[in-house]
Order: sequence, then C-alpha cells, then structure tokens
Amino acid sequence: MTPHKPAHIAMFSIAAAGHVNPSLEVVRELVARGHRVTYAIPESFAEKVAAVGAEPKIWTSTLPTDDDPDAWGTELIDNIEPFLSDALQALPQLTALYEGDEPDLVLYDITAYPARVLAHRWGVPIVQFSPNLVAWEGYEEEVGKPMFEPLKQTERGKAFYDTFGGWIAENGMDLPVEDFMGRPDRCIVVIPKALQPNADRVDEQRYTFVGACQGERADQGEWQRPEGAGKVLLVSLGSTFTKQPGFYRECVKAFGDLPGWHVVLQIGKHVDPAELGAVPGNIEVHDWVPQLSILRQADVFITHAGAGGSQEGLATATPMIAVPQAVDQFGNAAMLEALGVARQLPTEEATAEALREAVLAIAADEEVARKLADLQVQTAAEGGTKRAADLVEAELRTG
Repeated sequence: MTPHKPAHIAMFSIAAAGHVNPSLEVVRELVARGHRVTYAIPESFAEKVAAVGAEPKIWTSTLPTDDDPDAWGTELIDNIEPFLSDALQALPQLTALYEGDEPDLVLYDITAYPARVLAHRWGVPIVQFSPNLVAWEGYEEEVGKPMFEPLKQTERGKAFYDTFGGWIAENGMDLPVEDFMGRPDRCIVVIPKALQPNADRVDEQRYTFVGACQGERADQGEWQRPEGAGKVLLVSLGSTFTKQPGFYRECVKAFGDLPGWHVVLQIGKHVDPAELGAVPGNIEVHDWVPQLSILRQADVFITHAGAGGSQEGLATATPMIAVPQAVDQFGNAAMLEALGVARQLPTEEATAEALREAVLAIAADEEVARKLADLQVQTAAEGGTKRAADLVEAELRTG
C-alpha cells in the first residue's frame, strides 16, 4: 500500500475501558507510521492514550464512570439519555480544544456523538471504530423498531428524540436520530466477524471487520503460571459490572482446593476480598489482572462475555463459561455458545456445583478445542491492527 503523507488524525472516545482499549493499538500503529494523533478523552484516560503516542485533548464528561456502574439505571432510556446529555455539553469544549488545530480525519468511538458533528463542520472524512456488533440489513425492522418505538410513546422518550433531532439539525446535518446513532459513513469493526450476528447481511461497503487489535500489552505486566499448576482457570467479570460478591463466593466454593486446578479470581474495585470468606491456597484474588497474559496460559475462562473478553478468549483459543451481566454481553454469550466454544450460565444459576460441572466438562471437550483452534486462525487472518491502520490511511487518500 502506498504510504500516505503524515496527517493529523483526531480520535474521540469516552472514559470507559471497553471503548478506549480497542483503539489504542491502532493509534500506536498510526503514530509509528508518522501521523500525528490527538485523542479527545477525559483526564482519567489521558495517561493511557499518551502511552501509545497520542496527544491527549482533555475534556470534562458528565457520564457515569466504571467506578459507578449503578448510575446507569435499569431502563433503556436510562442507558441512552446520558450519552446525549454528555454530547450537548461536550461539543463546546471540543470545539474550543480543536480551534486552529482541526484534523485531516476524525476517528470516533460509537458513543462519541460530538465527533460526527465536528467532522461535518470541518468537512473532513470520518471513520467510526466499533468495539461491538454492528447493524445488519434488516436490523431496523427486526431490532430497532421493537426496541425504540415504544420508547417514543413515553414522555422521556419524546423529549430525548426531540432534543437529539434538534441538536442534529442545529449543527447543519440532515439525518434521522437513528441514523446518526447507528449508521456511520464508514466503520472499522474491531471484533472478529465470528462474533457478529447475521454477518452475511452486514453491508461490507460500510463496515469492515478487522478482528481484535490487542497488541502485546507488555505495559500491563506478565502473569507467571505457578510451578506445579496443572490447569489454570481465570474468572473475570470485566471492569464495570463487577459488584457480585455472591458469585465470587460460589467460585471459591466451586474451585477451592479442586485437585490440579489453579484459579485467578478478579473481583474488581467494588468488592472487598474479606467478603469472600476463607480463600484456599489454590486461588489468587485480585481487583485487576493482566488478562491477556493469563489467557495465553489458561485452560478455561469464566467471563461476563463483554466484547473485549470474548474476542480475547477466541484469540487465545480458551474455552469459555459465559456469565453475562448487562447490555451486549447476553448477545455475545449467545454467539459464543452458538459457535460451540462456550457454555452460558445465567448469574442466578451460577452455583458452585453448576460452575464446577461446566468448567470440568468444557476443559475436557476435544470438539470445543478443535473449534477454538479453527476460529483462532480465522480471526487472526482478519488483519487486526495493521489492517485497521491501512483502512484509516485509505480514507485519508480518498477523503
């Protein structure tokens, strides 16, 4: 591919690990290719983006953070209102940050609504990064309308659509709210195609799957397999929906002193290790772990089936027990189960007995191992970081 002259690329995201992490290796690669990358992000992630060579552009967000998952509420409107409110107050900040420093191309996370307005205002090409599944042909009828039409009949729903539609129009864009939120001009999908529902109906002129862009993660440290450990089990519910002390106690009960097994139990920031009671010597408990390093050595992964964890399980060919907690995780868990590489357990059914039975069965299942090996090769062939950077540079050329 013909090298592109150095450009200023601006990336926009929110302060959430599941939205920032998928972009970091691509940013690192673009910087290595000589581009200047600025990254609009709240302060809490500034150090992380600077570490890959980007220049942080710091703005203040009103969104709940990973430290306060309960603030997202339980209803659909509770989940979507904060993103619009945040966008309305963020746009003036971002406009000021980039005044006189407008980029040649905009990259943006699926939640970064102001980025689409700014790219339109600046007249530059824009590319979305999706760390999650994307819409397929027929999605609106099959999923969108059944989910959102009832919302539009409520007072809060009407206000949301009126405010959002007015904001889009005020900024000179002629787009329905649904298209603004869910139909990007161009999108690089940083999940394996195997995790995409109805992948055969996805518009590949608009969406390109590149698989996981994981990198080596050397900065996160390396996990060392204890000497004499027969099999290794990693248990992690990710970084946000981790306030599940009862579930962790069931894991301790299920795998404590289980012959031949060593367990790494990540409990997140919201649970005190003392809530677990007595923990046997074959279980190590942490609030955070270098997940990819462990998965490269693990025999089974109990996961919430977030987009990041799901694709890391595929990339490392690790059999999974999916215990989804929220949002997209239920769909991801279903996809993993349909692929034949995971078994799904609802949280309320994840008793010590059920967990132990599921882990021992999947660890011994040769068909699961075969399917994982095939998927590992298939997802690696999607190109990952370098292909994503190639696609960004292609938009610079055509844009």
